[in-house]
Amino acid sequence: MQVLKVIRWTAAASIAIASLYPSQTAQADDWPTFRGSQRTAVASDTNLLTSWPKNGPKLVWETAGAGRGYASIAVAGNRLYTLGDGLSTASDKDEYLTCFDRQTGKPLWKTKTGPAWQEMQPDWHSSRSTPTVDGSMVYVIAPKGVLVACNTTDGKEVWRKDLAAEFGGKKADPWGYSESVLIDGEHLICTPGGEKATMVALDKKTGSDIWTAASEGDIGAGHASIVMSKVGLSTVYVQTTGSGALGVSAKDGQVLWSYPISKTTAVIPTPIVRDDLVFFSVGYGQGGALLQQVAEGGGVSIKEVYGINKKLGNKHGGVILIGDYLYGDADDRGTPFCADLMTGDIKWQGRGPGKGSAVVIGGDDMLYIQFQDGILALVNADPKAYSIVSEFKIPGSGDRPSWAHPSIADGKLFVRSQDKLLCYDIAGN
Repeated sequence: MQVLKVIRWTAAASIAIASLYPSQTAQADDWPTFRGSQRTAVASDTNLLTSWPKNGPKLVWETAGAGRGYASIAVAGNRLYTLGDGLSTASDKDEYLTCFDRQTGKPLWKTKTGPAWQEMQPDWHSSRSTPTVDGSMVYVIAPKGVLVACNTTDGKEVWRKDLAAEFGGKKADPWGYSESVLIDGEHLICTPGGEKATMVALDKKTGSDIWTAASEGDIGAGHASIVMSKVGLSTVYVQTTGSGALGVSAKDGQVLWSYPISKTTAVIPTPIVRDDLVFFSVGYGQGGALLQQVAEGGGVSIKEVYGINKKLGNKHGGVILIGDYLYGDADDRGTPFCADLMTGDIKWQGRGPGKGSAVVIGGDDMLYIQFQDGILALVNADPKAYSIVSEFKIPGSGDRPSWAHPSIADGKLFVRSQDKLLCYDIAGN
């Protein structure tokens, strides 16, 4: 059995919250941050199409000006937001936070965040942090770790924070920051990384420090985004870094528990939380594990439901939970799988119509599987069989990997094809 590092705390229980994401003022059918408002990558929409025409669902609009990059599209109110560099609408090659009209795709504003990130090989260039929208503010982290807060109205910068310079933050890999920040009430939570400032809470309006969580021996931030959970009376921020999974007290930043993994190339997928359960996955030959958080003595501890299972590993396409079953790509092989959440047993696995790593999101008991070569497939979310219903190739895809995760909101499917954004109507009759 995996040896667990458990840290218990005896301070007063964290302040009760009305919901896990109380400050999200976006409407229920928005997708205001990475993997949606609850970070499940499963839309709340119903009555969505169960099949598509040969060339895909109806294209509502197509627009340009997003730039190069792998950030997803945040959908909030009547606007869309993403991050990229080398925009077709800019006169330079720098990186910009961009905003578009939700109904038409018309570019509304762009705000420079800094120079383009061009480290590592060309396919890995550019930003990949999806903006987080909260009321009148939008937040994004540039690859070098600079957190920028802007007004949603006109994109005017309100404040910025350098996570490396101000907190000694560091990545566990050389691929730049990818996290989408979490907003909880008046606080912004993010992961500078490292044992000095593994996670921090800031005032969302000013960027001033609230608390710092230090996890001993943490080797640096991964690419995942923080997910909230409620265990007993405690609100726990669940995250994975280069050192593994951990839970941090929302009240004061105390590290409640950690679950170490062997050092690997990169830790990318965002964890899944259901009640007191935490499922997390790591690619590069690692695997996935299911943990249970336990309220104990005024604090929280952790126990294994099952340890690292190599068959449940995922590199960067993400894993989702629909019903009692997990769906994701096996590492980055383009072979989607379905597995029982509680046992880890594989129910099916098969090759899709596309090639390379596959992103998986869900909605209305369907899977939307986007392959690296730009093929997007509609698949039944059925543990009994792997059934591909429809497929089409995203226009303009193929020059660079199609790694940006799609978004679903109010019967629309939003897809990024590098500089272009596309909106499809997937609402049923």
